[in-house]
Amino acid sequence: MKLSSRVSWFLLAFGVWSWIIWITFVKNLWKDGSGLAFDDAGDPTAYFWVHLTLAVVSFLLGTGVGLIGFRSVRRLREETAGAAGSRTANE
Repeated sequence: MKLSSRVSWFLLAFGVWSWIIWITFVKNLWKDGSGLAFDDAGDPTAYFWVHLTLAVVSFLLGTGVGLIGFRSVRRLREETAGAAGSRTANE
């Protein structure tokens, strides 16, 4: 399946966005001082584990989508460079 340039760049941007958002979310979750993520003894709560699982799964899915976009962008650039090279050789 060949993706368009617009879709390829969107998927790549989505992957980068996922890295930024979910890494930031986990950092904030880890530093949570509201009492939701950690109980009074400092042990993780169910809230912490559920949200950490959500973040890890979302991070992995975002990475997969970003890789699809990256490979597609790279392939489109190689095809463009190959087409330009063949036009130069024919002239």
